[in-house]
Amino acid sequence: MKSHILKNLTLLMVFAGILAGCSPSTKILGSWKSPEAETTGYSNLFVAALIADNYVTKKTIEDDIDALLIQKGIQAISNLENIKPGLVLTNDNKDQVAHEIKNSGRDGIMTIAIIDQTNETRYVPGTSYSPMYYGGGYGRFGGYYGMYGPNSYSPGYYATDKNFYVEINLYDSDTQALVWSAQSETTNPSSIDKAAQEFAYVVVDKMIRDKIIIPKK
Repeated sequence: MKSHILKNLTLLMVFAGILAGCSPSTKILGSWKSPEAETTGYSNLFVAALIADNYVTKKTIEDDIDALLIQKGIQAISNLENIKPGLVLTNDNKDQVAHEIKNSGRDGIMTIAIIDQTNETRYVPGTSYSPMYYGGGYGRFGGYYGMYGPNSYSPGYYATDKNFYVEINLYDSDTQALVWSAQSETTNPSSIDKAAQEFAYVVVDKMIRDKIIIPKK
């Protein structure tokens, strides 16, 4: 009976570990929605990842956000060339770019920016395991050895977590007013492709739940 309970407990622990391993490494820390936001939601977005020093990361994030928005029935584009050939965003022409985006029919401008990066060291405790021993005691060597001989121990160690904090803003293209904002945390991304996909899913899901965008049925 005890061995059956132990077996079921072990399977439960393994299953819980599998579920934990499947959870996304990106989570939303908080969000805000303006009372001035369109009640019908935004359905045609220009998406800009403000990561000037890493084109691959910028393009990957933008492409994954665009693809998921389009899948949900929201029009999305990230390339200024498709709005007006030769148009490039700089500190001096932000108003012009916003004007061209509005004229292209986009009702919202979504920006994604990494606002902080931290490295946090944590201690992972060691683990020990000893199989249950039924049918012996301390009175004989065999019983005592059977209880403590097979013990195994894994020493503790220090691990460093790398965290990326991202701010996602949505601006009304007509008024240029901020209508929605959220902050996310991504921990230990294994690759830019996987991290971008998880980021897109978590962010778009939050936008839908906050009703800042409304998927087409």
